[in-house]
Amino acid sequence: MANEELGRPAVSPLVGNQEENATLKSNSPKTNEHRYPNYFYAGFWIRFFAYLVDNLCITALTTIIIGGPFNLLGLERTSQLFSVYGILSLVVYLAYFVLLTKLNNGQTLGKMIFGIQVICFSEEKLSWSTVLVREGACRFILKNTLFSLGYLVAIFTPNKQHLGDLFTETSVVTLNMLKAAEHEGALNYHEQY
Repeated sequence: MANEELGRPAVSPLVGNQEENATLKSNSPKTNEHRYPNYFYAGFWIRFFAYLVDNLCITALTTIIIGGPFNLLGLERTSQLFSVYGILSLVVYLAYFVLLTKLNNGQTLGKMIFGIQVICFSEEKLSWSTVLVREGACRFILKNTLFSLGYLVAIFTPNKQHLGDLFTETSVVTLNMLKAAEHEGALNYHEQY
């Protein structure tokens, strides 16, 4: 099977002994160990349902954290962006995605339930800058009804990336596929180089 079919760049094996190979590998620029065959990436619908679960969690958090005090103080709860309640709701929405994605190794509660995880093609672990751009800035932009069409791009890209993924070199993989492939030894290709 060709490397292009597996979703990873074609690379010739390193020659020499194992010490030389380890030195070359450690001195080389960022290696990309998060390239998988196209069928490992989570599709639009599973990501959509994970997002629905996340929205339910965010609604519950917003109601508890912000709605309760607003009700006790008799303040008006409007979902308009330029109201106090709207801004605080947006902060909860973005904080949920940013904090859970970074602190939970690329998974929110919805992603955990559906067994999917955010990975980065250029980093071993998701960095704060990647998470802030993907989950903060891009989610804020894609939250708008018109821009939410940017999520549909995931249907047509080979690694099932939406616009936020394309900007941050990330995607979402199915964990069961990774576990099955690692169990069978199919993903040990990068150990050969």
